[in-house]
Amino acid sequence: MSWARIMAPLSGGAADETVLAAGAALAAPFDAELAAVHAPADVADLMPWMGEGFMGGVQITAMDSLKEAAAEGRRAAEAAVAASGYGKARFVPLDTPVWAGLSMEGRLSDVVVFGDEAARGRGPLAEAFQQTVADEQRPTIVARPGLTVGGTVAVAWDGGKEASRAARTALPLLEKAGRVVILCAPDASSRNFDGGRLQAFFAARGVTAEVETLTGSGDAAHLLLAACQRLGANLLVAGAFGHPRLQEYIFGGTTRTLLNNDGPSLFLSH
Repeated sequence: MSWARIMAPLSGGAADETVLAAGAALAAPFDAELAAVHAPADVADLMPWMGEGFMGGVQITAMDSLKEAAAEGRRAAEAAVAASGYGKARFVPLDTPVWAGLSMEGRLSDVVVFGDEAARGRGPLAEAFQQTVADEQRPTIVARPGLTVGGTVAVAWDGGKEASRAARTALPLLEKAGRVVILCAPDASSRNFDGGRLQAFFAARGVTAEVETLTGSGDAAHLLLAACQRLGANLLVAGAFGHPRLQEYIFGGTTRTLLNNDGPSLFLSH
């Protein structure tokens, strides 16, 4: 298996350089296109708040300021792409409606790469990250320092559909990994599952994996993060938002804990 197109949403800010470097590191081993998609704040999002008098001076000034900021962000993002040095990088600027364009670019990409700031709910791409993972259900990588293709990859397994989708869609990365370890935390899950079944699934597809059972109950995320640190894993493959997002937001959950704690880069699929 292989990837042909990796998408990196850009805001036109300082974080773009890190996201582009991560996207290039992922794309290069596959000789894949890196689609650098500039997603500015959308002028259309202001319209519902302006009411019938939206043509007043204050409203027009706000719209003009937003347009100017979008133009500046586009120039900065395009310059960052040019400076990235990756030969198959392509700059894709979006205009209103921005989310419609961003979602379509994601649907036509094998995987989407976001920075850690957006994954933690901060910055202009925070909402786009949530929508890409949970609504569009696109395979998404949260790029953190040390992200490379190869090395040790951990796979969180609880037998659920989210974990299954993540394990299947991450196969191109697993095929290039130096070591793959399936992490199971049965005491932290209400499901009955067998890590050996996923191990056999991987073996049939040419991926050799180990199975490690983690002891302890409660939130599985802390068990997974501790195991990744011990193994030296630079990537954790995991299902995302196994519970409704509102429930995860209010009560927390494995996904939110993984996103809000330092640890390896994440490969998420909902």
